[in-house]
Amino acid sequence: MQTFTIEKPDHTIRKALEDKINDLAKPKGSLGMLEELALQMGLIQQTLTPGLRKPVNVIYSADHGIADEGVSKSPKEVTRQVIHNFLNGGAGVCFLARQHGFELKIVDSEVDFDFPPVPQLIDRKIRKGTRNFRYEAAMTGAEMEQALRAGADVVEACYRNGSNVISFGEMGIGNTAASSMWMTCLTDIPLIECVGAGSGLDRDGVNHKYRILQASLDNYPGSREVTEVMRYFGGYEMVMAVGGMLKAAERKMVILIDGFIMTNCILAASRLYPEVLPYCIFGHCGDEAGHKWLLEVLQARPVLHLGLRLGEGSGAICTYPIVDSAVRMFNEMHTFSQATVTKYF
Repeated sequence: MQTFTIEKPDHTIRKALEDKINDLAKPKGSLGMLEELALQMGLIQQTLTPGLRKPVNVIYSADHGIADEGVSKSPKEVTRQVIHNFLNGGAGVCFLARQHGFELKIVDSEVDFDFPPVPQLIDRKIRKGTRNFRYEAAMTGAEMEQALRAGADVVEACYRNGSNVISFGEMGIGNTAASSMWMTCLTDIPLIECVGAGSGLDRDGVNHKYRILQASLDNYPGSREVTEVMRYFGGYEMVMAVGGMLKAAERKMVILIDGFIMTNCILAASRLYPEVLPYCIFGHCGDEAGHKWLLEVLQARPVLHLGLRLGEGSGAICTYPIVDSAVRMFNEMHTFSQATVTKYF
């Protein structure tokens, strides 16, 4: 099993951070969540002057065997089509990345298509899609290990290039179905609460998706142990995201968590290494069924609620300017003495 060395942030500096925040020329607590984020940033980076450098959004892309059961409104060929749109700069996440200065890294984890060599596409393909977990495990243990390592390696390259803040996204038909299975198995929340519309299923479509997933759960011969659940129901892109998140925490990077699928990935990551959670900022609560329950399980307070359900890391990137504001508050606001303002609290 791929191992990581993750340490919780040292809280020795906490009092100094709180004193600095409280000494800024404002009523105590008046900047609300910005103050909470500033404190978290200072703890992660162990400094009174935190900063954000070279933000990256990594999108792991994949196809899922369970998609053959009609659990998604979109056919599997949409995965490769959207990847081409990523590479051409025309996808939803692309304008957000340009707006907020993110580098995009697109990873082929298991897409059922042979891409020609493209410098902007990182080839980490393990196979052309997972197996159909309706009938068998989605991947082997060796394939899961390979995916964890590959996901971590992509993040290590980002870190070595100077990045200290990273978000993760996904592209893959069938991955909300896989995420629902992770959610119910790792939280014991009933499956019916974990299944949503994905890319746009109507009521009948959601009901069909639930029946297929319930049959898959009934047929599952394994335990609720996290690596077994990841292996049996996961996608390679999801396992890569878990590896990427754990590597980011090992490198003490700020991790921006996106929507339903990536929240399931951090859930799995935290069951392996609980120390990962202090490095995470939860970007938003999306509209996919089950996301708010996941956030409650993780005791996470999302920054935004914009009704998003695109994935791709879009909600995480939307959160970035709020985090940037928290850092600027810390570094650019004057203290009461600097501003020659009498403390008024």
